[in-house]
Amino acid sequence: MKIALASDHAGFLYKEKIREWLTAAGHEVRDFGTSSEDAVDYPDFIRPAAEAVARHECERGIVMGGSGNGEAIVSNRIPGIRCAVCWNPESAELARRHNDANMISLGQRMMSLETALEIVRVWLLTPFDGGRHLRRIELIDRRQP
Repeated sequence: MKIALASDHAGFLYKEKIREWLTAAGHEVRDFGTSSEDAVDYPDFIRPAAEAVARHECERGIVMGGSGNGEAIVSNRIPGIRCAVCWNPESAELARRHNDANMISLGQRMMSLETALEIVRVWLLTPFDGGRHLRRIELIDRRQP
């Protein structure tokens, strides 16, 4: 799977570890940065990653920050993106099963690296349930006048 990856300075260490894990698992990773723990403005890195997912250049995306909240907000401003803030494997599973989340956002300051890697693993392996949830996804994606 081709996966977009991006973070700000507060998510940089986990981004690097997740990139290594994804690559070892056979995924193709497109890293949108940042490239260090030097302070940056997260929209500059998160928006291009979300746009790549929205354009189907990447199948899914993972973004990271201190809490993951700002990164999810930026991502969800892009039409076609359904980015869920995940804090444990169960939240990642439900994000896929019920919301067909094509992106997740993780907070490096909110969880251990082991938890973050397990969230990614579960999210990648979990299918979308469809059914009644598909109607809701269509309502989310419908443009309002």
